[in-house]
Amino acid sequence: MVGGVVRTADGGSVASGVGSVTSIGLDIVDPRLEASVTRIMAMVESELRDSVHSADPFVTEAARHLVEAGGKRFRPLLVALGAHFGDPTAPLVVPAAVVMELTHLATLYHDDVMDEAPVRRGAPSANSRWTNSVAILVGDYLFARAADIAADLGIEAVRLQARTFARLVHGQIAETVGPRDGELPVDHYLQVISEKTGSLIATSARFGGMFGGASPAHIDALAGYGETIGVAFQLSDDLLDIASETRQSGKTPGTDLREGVPTLPVLYALDSDDGDAASRRLRDILAGGPVTDDDLHAEALGLLRESPALKRARETVRSYAEKARSQLAPLPPGPSRHALESLCDFIADRTN
Repeated sequence: MVGGVVRTADGGSVASGVGSVTSIGLDIVDPRLEASVTRIMAMVESELRDSVHSADPFVTEAARHLVEAGGKRFRPLLVALGAHFGDPTAPLVVPAAVVMELTHLATLYHDDVMDEAPVRRGAPSANSRWTNSVAILVGDYLFARAADIAADLGIEAVRLQARTFARLVHGQIAETVGPRDGELPVDHYLQVISEKTGSLIATSARFGGMFGGASPAHIDALAGYGETIGVAFQLSDDLLDIASETRQSGKTPGTDLREGVPTLPVLYALDSDDGDAASRRLRDILAGGPVTDDDLHAEALGLLRESPALKRARETVRSYAEKARSQLAPLPPGPSRHALESLCDFIADRTN
């Protein structure tokens, strides 16, 4: 969720790649931190493009497809910020950030195949531009490139990346299979998000501390924060898909509802035992699966926006944001910690 513009305290901005850091509500108020993060992110962008180069021009084109489409670059940004609790100029900080973003990009190629997505980041998805087979293989290529670079970071980094990848796969399998017998749908959903989204963001923050030379206690605090803030951000996106009247979430409002994606507000609505007419009507509509009829979709979206389920989901997002803030307590006060705390504030407020 990061890239090209870091919004500063005086309302100015600084180029650092592509996309917009302001889309995640990051508040960098210190000019020195701002300059340092900008430098790291510019180097990450350059190395990302170099890292996916292949002797085969077609592979290079397909592998650069999502790199050049831009994106938020949330994971390398957390590497950059985490490194500021040590030495951000340490030589392995940028390669560590590249490993994290390549791993993330690889999952996007695979996700688009599984979701049959026609568009990614405003451009045709790789699977729609080429084929599903090409998209899967390019994702595999990016995983391989990430592992190759991780080998230069040392055996601990290789192990961490492999274990993170395993968690990502576990999360995807769990999402595909659905809740097991006796497992509550909400618990299952939160676990999927923790593994699919939180795990890689946690490792990104951990890598920043590790390769910046932070203390073990600070590294652990960064990793805990990363996992929690990753879950919080994904949950807030769920709410925006329902609550936003615009395309603030990056999708047309109600897209998840139309596609039958069981996000947190929907799961809370289905789990509700509220006996009022609106809640009963909402449960009846949602129980039917994807809401593709335009009139029913509009009705369900309106009911969800006024429902206790949406309020409960907002409270859940706030609880994760506050937990993430508390996990920063071991870190020393200063501009880097302030930037991470500002993300907690943004997530807590963005869906109100």
